[in-house]
Amino acid sequence: MCANFKPITADQVERCSLPKIEFSYSDEVYPMGKLPLLFRSELEIEWREVIFGMVPKWAADEQIAKKTYNARQETLLQKPTFQQALQKYKFGVIPVTEFYESKYIDGKPQRWGVRRKDGEAFFIAALYEISKIDEKIIRSTTMLTMDAIDHPMMKDFHEPGNVKRSAIVIPHHQVNDWLSLKTTNIAPFVQGFPVDEFECLYVPKEISVKDTPQLSMFND
Repeated sequence: MCANFKPITADQVERCSLPKIEFSYSDEVYPMGKLPLLFRSELEIEWREVIFGMVPKWAADEQIAKKTYNARQETLLQKPTFQQALQKYKFGVIPVTEFYESKYIDGKPQRWGVRRKDGEAFFIAALYEISKIDEKIIRSTTMLTMDAIDHPMMKDFHEPGNVKRSAIVIPHHQVNDWLSLKTTNIAPFVQGFPVDEFECLYVPKEISVKDTPQLSMFND
């Protein structure tokens, strides 16, 4: 499941002819991190700063976002966490530069990145919600995922077994249709992304090393 990604960059926003993002965000996002979400208001396409991980209206605190950052498209109407957002057609997209998944090599997980070959951003299907906890307004989102057991690229990720998932990628030319959708039937958008336009590569996570004073072996 996708729990880590790099959001769209300012240069990519400009090349996609999207509105300028007026708030700052991290170069890399994890659950409960802030990210730019693209959605359609009554008048136009807009950006919102949201939490990665759905915080439903009935949630007692934001910590639930650590478990709700992905949502299986097959069970959206069966899960109270996502049901209301789907029924109110709160569709958005999370534009990303690259997302990360685990590939198991010799039984050990390795961090691999998935990105477009041309270096451009791509759009992951999402649901968003607006809730209030102790008078605090919380905007949040979840990525939608699909079965990927037969996808030529994504079937190689996740733990060995029959459960393989992939984020649902909305083609650029269909983003407006997705954001304007007024039905809970999202089946027409549930399709594996074209492998010939994407690539995956080993991206080990950088380990930060703190500077420590050198200890002399000799007394002064």
